[in-house]
Amino acid sequence: MAAGRLLVRGGPLWAGPGAYWPQGAVAAEDGWITYAGPEDDAPPLEGAQVIEAGGGLIMPGLINAHCHGAMTLFRGLADDLPLDVWLNQHMFPAEARWVDEEMTRLCSLLAAAEMLLSGTTTVGDAYFCMQGAARAYEAAGMRAVLMQGLIDFPAPGAPEPAENIQVCRDFVEAWQGKSPLITPGVFAHSVYTCSPQTLEAAAELCNELSCPWHTHLAETSEEVGQTAELYQASPVAHLEELGLLARLDAAVHCVWLGPGEAELLARRGVAAVLCPESNAKLASGVADVTGLLAAGCAVGLGTDGPASNNDLNLLGEVSLRSRLAKLISGDPAALPAEAALDLALAGSAQALGLVGVVGRLQPGYACDLIVLDLDLPHLTPLYNPASHLVYAASGREVRQVVVQGRQLVKDREVLSFDVNEVMARVRELATKVRAG
Repeated sequence: MAAGRLLVRGGPLWAGPGAYWPQGAVAAEDGWITYAGPEDDAPPLEGAQVIEAGGGLIMPGLINAHCHGAMTLFRGLADDLPLDVWLNQHMFPAEARWVDEEMTRLCSLLAAAEMLLSGTTTVGDAYFCMQGAARAYEAAGMRAVLMQGLIDFPAPGAPEPAENIQVCRDFVEAWQGKSPLITPGVFAHSVYTCSPQTLEAAAELCNELSCPWHTHLAETSEEVGQTAELYQASPVAHLEELGLLARLDAAVHCVWLGPGEAELLARRGVAAVLCPESNAKLASGVADVTGLLAAGCAVGLGTDGPASNNDLNLLGEVSLRSRLAKLISGDPAALPAEAALDLALAGSAQALGLVGVVGRLQPGYACDLIVLDLDLPHLTPLYNPASHLVYAASGREVRQVVVQGRQLVKDREVLSFDVNEVMARVRELATKVRAG
């Protein structure tokens, strides 16, 4: 998957917080960065592929720590509904009818195109029938942490709930070590759709196979009430009482945490992945990002699925997350631009277990980068690149994308697969969904 030698030059370089050069360059060998800094100091790389930024901003690829990529098929299918109605009356029935491995392969390719073209180079994707999704992301060339969904009722690819753990095992064992860009894991849907026994089995499996385990947690007030009724505890306290919280890698949403629960997540080493656009659209609430950070919790960002967002543009999440922090706190200095942007870099990298691999452009890291066109009215003039990225950019400025030293997008054209063919096939499938 990796290229040989690569040199990206010819534009300003924002390599991470506090690392900016008005004219920078990034050099890599075999997919790993060997130099990132001023262009004038870049070492000569004989025979290297050269990508000219053309004055565009060179920066790390974004990291989407939580999505359900194959739900591109259901984008716009059921909008303007509360989560429980949306999920139980629309999404679960649609998934039972239409989700299989070919659907997840095809629709995950569509998700990959959308993410690559808006600057995301790494994704954490959790869904059913993930064998198909893994094949899609491998073909697309994206870096992906892929988690097989686990739930206590018949689901796509696991019509018998008793087989769910075996399905997860089969997926992880099939992909563990197979591709340098694919990390398999398990996603227990939630504490209200997974019994204590299922949650314990998931934790044991992930411990045995040394793979990541994520779950939705404290997303809505209804979830909190339902968990209190079932287990006389909050969702976080329920996992803690089961002895499972410390074994969880990431908790997604964390909107309705109780007093001291942010600190508890931090002590147990659980990262929080926030999805502000989905939470806003479903009226689930607003996570307390400044409180989580103050408690010492690692915080990443995700888009959630394209059926509840409805896009996979991570820069939109960064922008909304920063603005909401200011609005809720009444402090315009809350979550400043560079800190907000780093949630989609170092924070998401930590949530996905990729610290030291992605999220920065510096020697020793993977060469995962993007180049954004700055020669646009809404990005003129440029004083602070992080400010532009958070408050002005839309994601459509992305021109070049590189993952592990391999160019995947050139002048806004995806190189690794035929996007037009994928869109045509998804449209065909959507006509069947529409017809019922």
